[in-house]
Amino acid sequence: MSDEAPIPDWTQFLRLDDQALLAECEVDRFRASGPGGQKRNKTDSAVRLRHRPTALSAEAVESRSQHENRARALRRLRLEIALVARADVEDGAEPTSELAEALRIGKGRAISMGRRDARYPATVAGLFDRLDACGWEIGTAAAAIGVSTSVLGRFLEAEPVVWRAVQHRRQVAGLSPLRARG
Repeated sequence: MSDEAPIPDWTQFLRLDDQALLAECEVDRFRASGPGGQKRNKTDSAVRLRHRPTALSAEAVESRSQHENRARALRRLRLEIALVARADVEDGAEPTSELAEALRIGKGRAISMGRRDARYPATVAGLFDRLDACGWEIGTAAAAIGVSTSVLGRFLEAEPVVWRAVQHRRQVAGLSPLRARG
């Protein structure tokens, strides 16, 4: 038995607006090293967020603007929550509202949700919940949501962080890695 407490259900966090999610975080501002000119090493523009309820964190250091880095870190934190926190899925249960919307737009031929869409992390979380319920078998999960295996694979492969997370979970489950479609 693990000493770690289970990470709470993602739905209570990913559906929060930015201010409410930020209120649940410890925010660290620091100086980032690397390229960016003289100003980069003189201002605390880099941002690290630590989400207290899940103990997950994300950071952004790319911009010289603290506001831009905070927005990037929030997007990354949402995706990290989507990849790690799970909600139970009953057999035959309807997809989450975000996943259902992405399926409706794609009309079964695609999962239509851009990575910049605010609903993207919740869509990924809904897919990961379904995959987890199906033992990380892509074909079984695809059939459960009504798309082809290739449609689901293309969606997962489109974001490298998501693809690596799927491959890792499959490895932990003792399954062979998925082949990239290229």
